[in-house]
Amino acid sequence: MENVKVALVTGGAKGIGASIVEKLAASNFAVVINYASSSDAAYELVDKIKGRGGQVIAVQADVSKTTQAESLFEAALQEFGKVDVLVNNAGVMVLSTLNETSDDDFNKQFDVNMKGVFNMLRLASKHLHQGGSIINLSTSVVGLKLERYGVYAATKSAVETMSAILSKELRGKDVAVNCVAPGPTETDLFTEGKSQEFIDKLANMSPMERLGQPEDIANVVNFLASDEGHWINGQVLRANGGIV
Repeated sequence: MENVKVALVTGGAKGIGASIVEKLAASNFAVVINYASSSDAAYELVDKIKGRGGQVIAVQADVSKTTQAESLFEAALQEFGKVDVLVNNAGVMVLSTLNETSDDDFNKQFDVNMKGVFNMLRLASKHLHQGGSIINLSTSVVGLKLERYGVYAATKSAVETMSAILSKELRGKDVAVNCVAPGPTETDLFTEGKSQEFIDKLANMSPMERLGQPEDIANVVNFLASDEGHWINGQVLRANGGIV
């Protein structure tokens, strides 16, 4: 595996995560697909990539649980011997005004979106090799500050802050840490619970007058994971068609 880079993608079975997995596999990465509950989608993706000659495994884990995050990293190391790139994509979004947000919805989002990322960052800071990359998925809503996204945006703002600080704490290790902040992107996570009128409104906010596609985000992640993107460090790249 010395000449093959290994990428671990959390929440990699569906949506943006699946597109990231496919793009990295097409760029000759060996890929670890993490999933929490979407086992059918994960193993369909495994079969698809193996059918193209790629190296890939799927590992179930709830990254918000410390022991499961550790087991996920251990499975990657056992299978491939190393991890070069970590993509923290797993996320939960519940839209609600602050005064209508339940404790359960608050905790669910902070557990996965922030604690899950923290767990994986802590492990990556110990295990990633020189020349490695950590790419955390944020959201352009941090800049847009849309109503009903308060808790979700707060979790992602925390991720951006942790990422910037970790990029400095890893001084001397040659590991880049960045965030990619998608705008409205056409996935099940985005469209669920939204009216078509609201979806169209968000699509038209961009000067490009369309929703982002998962492939748009995967292309940015793939660049940051590549040698060509390694000089970028401690940054937030807003991949949103100019919406903010």
